[in-house]
Amino acid sequence: MLRILLFLGTNLAIMLMLSAVVTVFGLDRWAYAHSGMNLQGLLLMCAVFGMGGAFISLAMSKMLAKMSVGAQVIAEPRGEAEQWLIATVRRHAESAGIGMPEVALYDAPDMNAFATGMSKNHALVAVSTGLLRSMNREQISAVLGHEISHIANGDMVTLTLIQGVLNTFVMFLARVIGGVIDSALQGDRQQRGGGIGYFLIVMLLQFVFGLIATVIVMWFSRWREFRADAGGARLGGRGAMISALQVLGAKPGEADLPKAFQAFGIAGGGTLASLFASHPPIEQRIEALRNAA
Repeated sequence: MLRILLFLGTNLAIMLMLSAVVTVFGLDRWAYAHSGMNLQGLLLMCAVFGMGGAFISLAMSKMLAKMSVGAQVIAEPRGEAEQWLIATVRRHAESAGIGMPEVALYDAPDMNAFATGMSKNHALVAVSTGLLRSMNREQISAVLGHEISHIANGDMVTLTLIQGVLNTFVMFLARVIGGVIDSALQGDRQQRGGGIGYFLIVMLLQFVFGLIATVIVMWFSRWREFRADAGGARLGGRGAMISALQVLGAKPGEADLPKAFQAFGIAGGGTLASLFASHPPIEQRIEALRNAA
């Protein structure tokens, strides 16, 4: 969950900044050249900024992940526990056919672990102290296999591509519809794309369309979790993966959301909440592993 929240939060901040730059420097006006809407030019501009924003978010993901949770990369293992952690990650990485990721620890009471990074061979796996205290080594190994599978499956890169495409269409549709509304309100096509009214309309539409895009991203995230669970079962053992999920399920909410986000109610029940959940329910994940051939 933390991996997805960091990526989406960074992407949102970057897209808002880029959208403001587009408007302030008059790039929107260029989209209304020749007394009409230059749809091809507008789409190209939105694609450059939309894809660029997503890949900037990905490039910053390791740095922001370390900063946000205070994760410390294990450069020299201190004690047998850290040696085991490094050795387990290395073994899983070799089995998955990827480069050895950085391994980091961060101090937090909740059971959590996440993986992020630009590519399969330049990734980060971070583990909370709460997870290390709450699970045995077989369960931890399965969780690490789950995170290594996210890297091996290219989930962050695929998520970035999807987010980039969605960013493009969020920016594009917000400006097309915003231009039409602004024109209807002003009655002067020559002023389209340049006023404060247009800016406010576009920002509002971009927020609304961004929520819809988030639902799509979260659906993709839930789907990929099943694949990562299967990878964790393959690398760490199916029984251990099921057991680890049962431990997570015994403390609902702790592993799903950092405390700063619990107030939004995303981890709660209900259809609306489930649309914005990055992970499927624990029961569904366990059932999928039990039914796997």
